[in-house]
Amino acid sequence: MRRDEDYDVDEPYVVIERRGTGAGTFLVGLAIGAGLALLYAPRSGEETRREIQRGARRVRAAARGAAEDISDSVVDHYEQAKRNVEDRLELARNTLEFRKRQAAEAIRAGREAAQQARDELEARIAETKAAYHAGAEVVRADRRNAADADAESPADRAQSE
Repeated sequence: MRRDEDYDVDEPYVVIERRGTGAGTFLVGLAIGAGLALLYAPRSGEETRREIQRGARRVRAAARGAAEDISDSVVDHYEQAKRNVEDRLELARNTLEFRKRQAAEAIRAGREAAQQARDELEARIAETKAAYHAGAEVVRADRRNAADADAESPADRAQSE
């Protein structure tokens, strides 16, 4: 016989998928197992109740311990995050103060440079005005001399020559 004859291609097949293999499934299985164990236990009701109470106390203690651990962990993370935020705020404040001082210094230096440039410009303007007035005085003197020369009579000119 051939092996592929054992399987008929036209027959339906079933796929089994597993879901929920996490802690929830484990806890459900644990609860079911504990319930079955109580039902089939060879102990008396009194012994079973005491055992359940002991187990409940152990679970309560374990839960408290876990809650305290989680609480401590959360507090530690909170404190660390708080310190990080405070450190970053302090760094930002220091940077802001440094930038403010830089800006104030730049403004002061800019004002000094502008005042120096203004003083130099005013000095150049004063020099230019002085040179203009001196040149204008020379031109006026030349014009007066020319006017005086034109006003001289031809006889005066002849004498001066």
